[in-house]
Amino acid sequence: MSDGQELADAYLAALKLMEARGPRPIHDAAEFAAHDSDAPPIRVGDAELCRYLGSVGANDPLRIKMHLNIAGWDAALSTDSWTQQTEAASDQRRAAIIDRLRVDEATAELFLKLFPVARTGRPTVIASSVNWSPWYTEGLASDRGFYWEHYKNYLIEKGWAAEDVASSLGPATTRVVERLADPTAAEPYRSKGLVVGYVQSGKTANFTGVIAKAVDVGYRLIIVLTGTTDKLRSQTQRRLDMEFAGVGSVLGGIDPTDDSALDDVDYQQDKDWAGAQFIDHGQIPAGARIPEVHRLTRHHQDYQSGAIDALDFQGADPTKPLYHPDNVYPEAARIAVVKKNSGVLKRVIKDLKKVHARLPGIPTLIIDDESDQASINTNRKKWYEEEAERTAINKAISELLTMLPRAQYVGYTATPFANVFIDPGDPHSLFPKDFLVSLDRPSGYMGASDFYDDDAFTDEEEKTYENSPEKCHVRFLPLRKDDDSKLAEALDAFVLSGAVKLYRESIGIGKFKHHTMLVHEAQKKTVHRDQAENIKKYWRRAGYSSARSSERLRDLYLRDIAPASSAAAGDLPLPTSFDDLKPYVAEAVALIEQTGQPVLVVNSDKIEGEELDFDSSPVWRILIGGNMLARGFTVEGLTVTYYRRAARAADTLMQMGRWFGFRKNYRDLVRLYIPKSLHETFAGICQDEEFFRNQLDKYAKMDDDGMPLITPQRVVPLVAQHSSVKPTAANKRWCAILEQDATDVKEPSSAYPMLSDKAKLRDNLKAFGPILAGVNGPRPAPHVSKSLNIFQGDFAHGLVVKILEKLSWLDEEKFQADLRWLASLNPSQVDSWHVVMPQLLDAESTTPLLGFGPFSLHSRNEIEGRLQAKSQPIHHRLLHDVVRVPGSRTAGMLLYPMIAKPEEETSRFDPTRIVMAFRLELPSAAKPDDGRILKYRVDSSL
Repeated sequence: MSDGQELADAYLAALKLMEARGPRPIHDAAEFAAHDSDAPPIRVGDAELCRYLGSVGANDPLRIKMHLNIAGWDAALSTDSWTQQTEAASDQRRAAIIDRLRVDEATAELFLKLFPVARTGRPTVIASSVNWSPWYTEGLASDRGFYWEHYKNYLIEKGWAAEDVASSLGPATTRVVERLADPTAAEPYRSKGLVVGYVQSGKTANFTGVIAKAVDVGYRLIIVLTGTTDKLRSQTQRRLDMEFAGVGSVLGGIDPTDDSALDDVDYQQDKDWAGAQFIDHGQIPAGARIPEVHRLTRHHQDYQSGAIDALDFQGADPTKPLYHPDNVYPEAARIAVVKKNSGVLKRVIKDLKKVHARLPGIPTLIIDDESDQASINTNRKKWYEEEAERTAINKAISELLTMLPRAQYVGYTATPFANVFIDPGDPHSLFPKDFLVSLDRPSGYMGASDFYDDDAFTDEEEKTYENSPEKCHVRFLPLRKDDDSKLAEALDAFVLSGAVKLYRESIGIGKFKHHTMLVHEAQKKTVHRDQAENIKKYWRRAGYSSARSSERLRDLYLRDIAPASSAAAGDLPLPTSFDDLKPYVAEAVALIEQTGQPVLVVNSDKIEGEELDFDSSPVWRILIGGNMLARGFTVEGLTVTYYRRAARAADTLMQMGRWFGFRKNYRDLVRLYIPKSLHETFAGICQDEEFFRNQLDKYAKMDDDGMPLITPQRVVPLVAQHSSVKPTAANKRWCAILEQDATDVKEPSSAYPMLSDKAKLRDNLKAFGPILAGVNGPRPAPHVSKSLNIFQGDFAHGLVVKILEKLSWLDEEKFQADLRWLASLNPSQVDSWHVVMPQLLDAESTTPLLGFGPFSLHSRNEIEGRLQAKSQPIHHRLLHDVVRVPGSRTAGMLLYPMIAKPEEETSRFDPTRIVMAFRLELPSAAKPDDGRILKYRVDSSL
């Protein structure tokens, strides 16, 4: 053994000794470790350590271990005694570490160079202090860290940066596990929490780490609830088998050299299994009280009835409860990856009932992936009298929690709005009453902010590839859905980006197993088939083997791919010319066409014609799909997205953002083809999400008494809305009350009283009396239309608010959130209102109202007894010169007396049949300072 290896072994042993107690004098510990071995004495110290670390590469075991330890200490909670209450990830914390390690200035500088302080990656935690006391200590995590250590090392071997594991994943998983109940505590407690990540951001890695740490400290039944499709369940099963359960668990005691016995073992045709890419925990030492992991589900097999033997926890010492350390530590852990299907969940419940006597002692962890999908109770309380008839899946999850007193529930989502709108007062609900952890954006992640600009540009000409993510990655589609003029370009971009990937791979920059394009325009399967035929037609027309296509591709490469990549690729190389890329274009086309068809239709849980399996073989295809590809399922190698499908809820729309994710070595090539209006909606939703995370971070602190500034029960008012799309679907929002609506345009066109409700209509007309009496006219408005006349007038803000407060509605709550905001505006925001009443040319359509006028009566369609009382777009300009000018504090109102058409001549003048419809526009001065357009609260009494 060389001196260098002996030195490394000594310092590795020293670092191992520090895992439980934090940093200690490192040279003393290394010298102790060296003398404790049979090797000849070696010299240790600052010079020797610096010389070694400076001579080895980033993958050296000592350098990795040193990075893991130091990064872990950087991120440790300030409550750990050795931290001297220094803030995590601060210069003061690093100074405290250096002081305790007792290294000199040169070594400290080398540490800072090799292992810089990670300023990001720390999760935000909103937690309740009720029924919780610290139990997951650094000592316990060190003593019982078998599966976490293996998982951590596995990730580093697979290319994760040691800094990301130690400074981001490690602390984030600890923040979750420490908020669970102590599995060995005498008193059971059900903790419920929510972990908020980003779409396609690696949430699976987080909950795999949580599972590893939870199993280490005593949780023995792990139930992972995945999405609603077999495909997604199988994807999650494989990931957990590969990175957590491992080879031994998959084999289940079968001899790996016995080919005949392997026929019934999962993954025998899987290239990663054959290539030893599955984690292998080796032989667990006898008597080490390290649990084995038994799988209750398989790669392509969900939970089946009859697994009662596997669920029958015995315990080594029958005189002690199952949760006692002497029983629970050596007891094997069981893990089930279960689809969110009520039938499957009922099978689990049925089998658990057969071991009912032991259920109170089983420490259980339920991980709910995509917890805002299918798990939420979507039945309004007011629709039943005594007990809510919960959706079947929600009811099954609640029953599981009720059966298992030691069960912990942790939901994972990138769109938390449905979860925080759950009724917190319902003890059977899945509201995250104990904690909410918001994960930081991981390094290398390509998210919402990479696809839209932050209003920094006043002119499109200011945008360049260097300063505009939108210009780099977004290409706008025509508004008309039947206009496919950009589809051909999107296909060309897909081919060119594949060629650049192959070029980079040829010079040793990355491996690109998959290269995909996603076309997402509709949910219906019949539409998918039509789209597939249309894309095949365009692909044939493209003629990628012809000279004609070569010139077209050259043009797109030079005006789009090359300039965008030159600005966004960083150190990633590009061919020096298009001619250098041409051989790879042909190779890319061949790979896309290798199965005979470039297009694959994926919908629901069925793949038409062939299997979509990213695990077993490379996929270079154009994928067409709906919900199957819209949530949870990872589309590997996704580079070009052609997207037209709208959604009514923000969380649904965000989950459809499959273009988010990690795009290592090709993020500059990513393209999103989308209509501008839909892209603007996404921008608003991204603002909502960022606002929510910033608010969580702002309030994730303690007050002077050591109590949290905000608890999960108070999170709902932090939900804001910066677009017209609601945060989540209405049936998941039933416990939420809209407290304030600060939208700057208000036109409640379908909320006016029924035409048959004459009393309300008459009262509404009377309410507008002061305005009818105060407007002047008619007078022409040539700046809008030569044939338009108007009545107009200016009124005090307080008067207009009083008028609006008197109005009656089809639903009396309809306009209350708007009124609360309007009434709160002060003179520095709105001091007056400019009211305009557009007039018709037809003098026969006029009538006096309350003795004033005469005014035009505008006719609109009547549908099911209600008037579709909309303003005319051309009239909107009547307000803009007053409301939209910089510095304006004047709001505007378009006021229309409306009637249903056709009306009899005599009834047109019946004031009880007139709807007083309006459109309100507010100046920019009225916008809330915090940007929160909509504010919600939870009402448990609904």
